[in-house]
Order: sequence, then structure tokens, then C-alpha cells
Amino acid sequence: MCNPNFISGFCNPLKRVSKSPISLRNSGGLVGIRCGVVEEGSRNDDAVYMRRCVEIARKAIGCTSPNPMVGCVIVKDGKIVGEGFHPKAGQPHAEVFALRDAGDLAENATAYVSLEPCNHYGRTPPCTEALIKANVKRVVVGMVDPNPIVASKGLDKLRNAGIEVTVGIEEDLCKSLNESFICQMLTGKTFLTLRYSISVNGKIVDQIGEGAVESGGYYSRMLQEYDAVIVSSASITEKFSIPTSQEPGANQPLCVVAASNHSSSIKISDLPAEAAARMIIFSDKESKLEPKLSEKGIETVVLDQISLDAILEYSKRQGFCSVLLDLRGSIDDIKELLQEGIEKNLLQKIVVEVVPMWVEGDSKNSFFGLKSLDKVIDIKNLKPKVSGQSVLLEGYF
Repeated sequence: MCNPNFISGFCNPLKRVSKSPISLRNSGGLVGIRCGVVEEGSRNDDAVYMRRCVEIARKAIGCTSPNPMVGCVIVKDGKIVGEGFHPKAGQPHAEVFALRDAGDLAENATAYVSLEPCNHYGRTPPCTEALIKANVKRVVVGMVDPNPIVASKGLDKLRNAGIEVTVGIEEDLCKSLNESFICQMLTGKTFLTLRYSISVNGKIVDQIGEGAVESGGYYSRMLQEYDAVIVSSASITEKFSIPTSQEPGANQPLCVVAASNHSSSIKISDLPAEAAARMIIFSDKESKLEPKLSEKGIETVVLDQISLDAILEYSKRQGFCSVLLDLRGSIDDIKELLQEGIEKNLLQKIVVEVVPMWVEGDSKNSFFGLKSLDKVIDIKNLKPKVSGQSVLLEGYF
């Protein structure tokens, strides 16, 4: 179930109130929001309102896939008069909720939206028609929609209706909001992220930093952003637990368990029924699976050899946009998947947590078992940030 703290994509409690910050739940960086009056001196204010669009869009994090997260703000005479976001696939888009919130005040106002308004009939009517009907004067767009069905057609429709259109405000921020959606639209691939933890002396460790798995921690927030997470069977058999986000109302990812003949027999009879219902096991023919898995509601897929391609193809058929490959427990089960991901360029993003510990001796988990690679992979846009006592390194392949 998605976050119960929002209702139907509206942001009514934030409309036309005092200038003091309003506390909201932490949703991937959303902590406090200032709304109400913003002094309007120039078009530089566009960036302020666009950042607000992104903030409210993230209220639906983990709930919109395969649709993108989108936020919309209606501004008139320097005041926010309406706000909305897309809460879930199949429900109205952000522009519709914002226009409803603004009511008659939308006439001759400026609409800010983080993604180009749609111009086609799907499960919902075109947002361009809603904006035109509301008689907005100007539309400011964060980024052009990479969906070929839209791809600037919405902008053309607005301009042809006599509406002033500005594009590319806080574009990088808007792109980062929906990187998995953009990846799928441009490449047809599922957005795949590799995550693991290392000690300060470079050894792979099974630990996750203090507070990271709790609500507000980076790992907890990360899990709610992904449609599925691939883990080793060892991380399940040793702890009888599956990765779970602790964010309020988080939409939990499907747990994909890789079980190869390297692993011991998978015994999950003690796993809670709720957890078992959101698990699927991929195994090879040599793996020893518990005979009554189906009675627990657990789907199993048996292959001649476990393949990352097969897992990603399954994810795509399920409508998943994003998958996290999480190196926890022994990596023997997913070592070959990682190797395949590197060789076939299936990985898009990497997140490395450097935990404050020094590990002596040989680590059970290491990359030394991987076959040697003939290429050097450059990581782009590598950025560090502090998370509790750990340091996170995030970059792109």
C-alpha cells in the first residue's frame, strides 16, 4: 500500500497558508516545505517553483511505476494557488489535481510541471486539454517527456493554443526524479542499480551502516524507490528476512532470490506469509528447493542456468522499471549475475556504502572470484555524500 498521508494527489493542506515551514514525512529528501508567497521579481522564480514541483512529486515515491512521478504548481500574482501530483498509475495526472485545487484562480495563471504535459488519451484524458480549458497564461516545463507518444507534442499543442511555454527549468533535477522511467523510454531496458558495502580498507562486507535500514535511512528510502530487489539466497536462509523499507506507507519491492547450486537448501518455512507473498525464487536445476514453496505463495522459476537477462525480462513483463542488485550475504549465488551485468552493460547505476570498519583477513565476499575483465569501466557523475557514520558513493555506468 502506498503512503496514506496523501489523498488523491492533492496538496490542499499546503495551499495559501503562512510562510512558516510545514513538516512532511521524509520521502527521499523531503523534510520541510515552504509554501504560500514567494516574492516574484523575475523569471528566476521559475526555478523555485519547479523545485517545489519535484518536492511534491516525490510524495508518491514508489507508487507510480511504470508511470513517472510528476508534480504541478499553479502560481498567480506571486502566490501558489494550486498544487497536485500524480499519486498512482491509472489515476489523474498532477496537472489535473493542481487545476482542481486552484479552481477559478487558474485563469491567466502560470502552471509549473516537472514533466511535459501529455497530449494523448490513455487511462486518463490529455493534460494539455485541461490546461487549455483552464485558460492558463503560461506553462513552465522541467523536461520534455521521453515517451515517443508525447515527445514535444504536448508543448506544440499548448503553443498552438496561444499559451506561452518555457522548457528546461531545473532540467537535471527533473531528470533525476524519474531516471528509471527515462531509461526505459530511451533504451527499452530496465533500470538496474548495483549496491554493496565495503570496509574502509576495501573489503566487501555484509553490514549496512547504522540507521540505514530504519525509517529515513538511505537503505530504507532506497528500497521504496525500486520495483524489485535481487538478493542472494544466503541473505534469506541465514536471517529469514527480506529487504523491507521502513518508510511510512512504503510500497515494498518484489524480492527476487537467486539460488544457484552454490547455495545450501533454501528453507523458508518460518518466513511470514506476508513476506512470502512478495517473493520469487530463480534457481538452477541443481538447487535444492523446499518442496512446499507453492503452499507459501512463493513463485519459483527453474532455469538451466540462472541469468540476469532472464530476471530482467521477467521484471519487464511485470511492468517493472527499476531493479536493485543488492550484494548482501554470500555473493556466490549472484556472482555470475554481476559478471553478466558487467559484460553485457546491463548496469546503469552504482551505490557503494563505505562503512566505518576495518576488516582483517580474507573476506568471504569479494570480487576476486569474478572472471577477469578486459575493459575498464568509467563511472560517470560519481558523487559522495554522508549517511550517518558511513559515506555513500553514487555514480552511473
